[in-house]
Order: sequence, then C-alpha cells, then structure tokens
Amino acid sequence: MKRIFLGWCVLVFFLSAQSADYVITDYGVNVDSTRMNTRTIQSIIDKASTDGGGTIVIPKGVFLSGALFFKPNTKLRLTEGAVLKGSDNIADYPLIPSRMEGKSIHYYAALVNAYHVDSFAISGPGKIDGNGLKYWKYFWAYRDSMKLKGKSATNLEVHRPRLLFIWGCNNVTISGVKLHNSGFWTTHLYQCNDVLIENCDIRSPFRPVKAPSTDGVDIDVCKRVTIRKCYISVNDDGVCIKGGKGPYAHKLSDNGIVEDVLVEDCAFGESHGLLTLGSESIHARNITVRNCTIDSNTPILRLKMRPDTYQIFENITVENITGKCGTIIDVKPWTQFFTMEGSKEKPYGIIRNISMSNINVQCNTFGEIAGNPLDKVSNIQLKNIKATAKEAGLKCKYTGVKIENVIVNGSPVVLKK
Repeated sequence: MKRIFLGWCVLVFFLSAQSADYVITDYGVNVDSTRMNTRTIQSIIDKASTDGGGTIVIPKGVFLSGALFFKPNTKLRLTEGAVLKGSDNIADYPLIPSRMEGKSIHYYAALVNAYHVDSFAISGPGKIDGNGLKYWKYFWAYRDSMKLKGKSATNLEVHRPRLLFIWGCNNVTISGVKLHNSGFWTTHLYQCNDVLIENCDIRSPFRPVKAPSTDGVDIDVCKRVTIRKCYISVNDDGVCIKGGKGPYAHKLSDNGIVEDVLVEDCAFGESHGLLTLGSESIHARNITVRNCTIDSNTPILRLKMRPDTYQIFENITVENITGKCGTIIDVKPWTQFFTMEGSKEKPYGIIRNISMSNINVQCNTFGEIAGNPLDKVSNIQLKNIKATAKEAGLKCKYTGVKIENVIVNGSPVVLKK
C-alpha cells in the first residue's frame, strides 16, 4: 500500500509540474516593447524544464526576443493580445547546425526552436511576429545589386531567421496561434512525426514590401502531419513538401520521405501555390488536400521536377476545392540552383497515382503537365472539375492522364501537346 501511495504521489507531482504555468512577467520580463528579453525568457524556459516541465506563458503585450530554445517538457502559450516579436538583428539568432533548402548545414536559429522535444505545443490566441520587414528590404536590395553585376542571388546569401523550427519532435501541436511576418520560412518541421497544426493564421505580406521565401508550412522528412482549419497566405508556397535535393540526395541519411499528410478545411490566400512538391523533395506519398478554398493567382497543385534529383511523387489526392486560382495543376521542370555536384548520373522523376476531383474554380489557365524528358508519369486522374479560364486547354505530353467530366468554359477540356 505504501508503494502504491508513493507512486501516486510521484505521478501527481509529475502531472502538476507538467501543467505549471510560467508567466514571463512573473520572472523579471518587463512590459517594454523595445527591450530585448532573450536571456530572461530563455532562463524561464530552462527553469521550467529543470523543474520537471511547464508552459511558458506570454501575457498581453509586445515582448521582443531573439532565438529561443525550448527544452524537454516545455510548451509555449500566447494569451489574447500577446505578441512574441522577433529581433530584426540577425546577430540575435546564433549560427548552429540546422537544415535549409534540403541540406544539413549551419544556419541561423529560428525565433522559436524545439529540438527533440516530444509533445511540444504552441497555442494561442496570441501572435508570434517575425518582424521581418528589415530582412525583406535587404533581400530585395541585395538581389537588385547582384543583378547590376550580372549575377543571381541565392536565398541563403541574405541571412534571415525562420519563425519556427521544430526538429526531431513527436506529437507536436500548434493551435490557435497567429504566425506572422517571418523573415524566412514561417513553419519548418524536420524529422517530426504526428504533428497537428490547427486553427492557425499564417501570413506574410505581398505589399507594400514582398516577404520573400516565407513559406507557410514546410514539411521536411516527416510522417503523419495534419493541417486543419488554418488560413495561409504567404509570399511563397502555402504548404511545401521537402526532404532533400541533388543527385545524391536519395542516398543521404539526413534526407528522406514525407508521407501521410492531410490538409483539410483550410483557406488559402495569395501565395506561390496551395500545395507544392519538388524544389527540395525526393519522395512524397499519401498526401491529401481536401475541402479547401483558394483565392490566389497560383497553382492548386504544383510539382517542381528537378533534373538534378531523383524524385518520386505518389498517391496524391486533391479534392473538393473551390475559389480562384492561377492554374489547377502545374507540372514543369525546376532548375533553380541546379547542380549535378560532379555526378555523371541522369536523375529522373516518377509521378504516379495523382487524383484531382470535385474542383470548381476560376483560373487563368487550366494547367500544364510536362516534366523533364526522362520523367515517368502514370495514372493522373482529373475528374468532376468545373472551371472558367482565360486559357481553356490542358497542356500535357503524357499518355497516362485520364480525364472524366472536366468542363472548362462550358465545354469539355481539350488536351494540348
């Protein structure tokens, strides 16, 4: 009986520690929107983890910070009116081992970081604001300066922090929070399993200054990810599937498959695409998008076929989509930052089992399905689609595309080679 009682006491203590709230203003953080709070907030995170766990609570107000690193058994909650605002000085984000653009490299920490923190959670209704304007302006100024020299600029040459970077975490929940104005990618998940992103408002501007490369959600070597009831409008891809790039990418242990992804009941505003695969992706399967609305001039489904990377995209379902878009489907070669890294191989892509159905949209063009010469395409099905388009035909160079009840401008769609 004593052992049972002692065990019960330990369990009660553990559960109470896990549920403890650490309101940052109770631990020396001043309500002063101009004061840097990185060290103090980090000390609170460290204390909560040492104490056995708890939730770091950001109360109403604007709190300025650089990179924060969440520890085991810690979570983050932002109350109504709370803003965790990122520093616009890159020196406040340490250069550490990280993951960017399909490569394992040293890069700058995000504003909110969680490495190997199982059951990590971020909840709202407050806001995490990347304060990215300075980074965006510098990016465009740098790119323009390189153009004058006859050179191109890569995304990594202008040092910018992401908003969230979650690495190697299982059972992650991000709910009811506003994720705005990231300097770089907004939400980056790497090697995570069982993730739920729900009821979030994810956005960055197109005007007056475009927020470059601010992808809404980047899913990088992850399994079982659900994105539900979110609003996403960013100056790049809405939901982007990643996992590696380059002629050797499929052989590297840091890279890998993305599978079992569900995007449902979401609304997509301006972006570079509702669902995008390929800029840094070697294998993606079992990806479903359903019951979503779109209001943009970009594709619903975009496959970027890299001629320098072996790629497999399979079992992708897009259904019940309404609104306004640029194109319904866009499958084209993608050569941005192309490099064979000295390899003599001839990479190719495999696309199979793609289904798009029950779509009713206004669009600029129906779309195009035309990858690289060596790519292999089979079993693409377009069914029950009704669209009005400035350009009605579907450009397609493959025989493995089936069309059923696809009506554009009141007439059956015409395949064009």
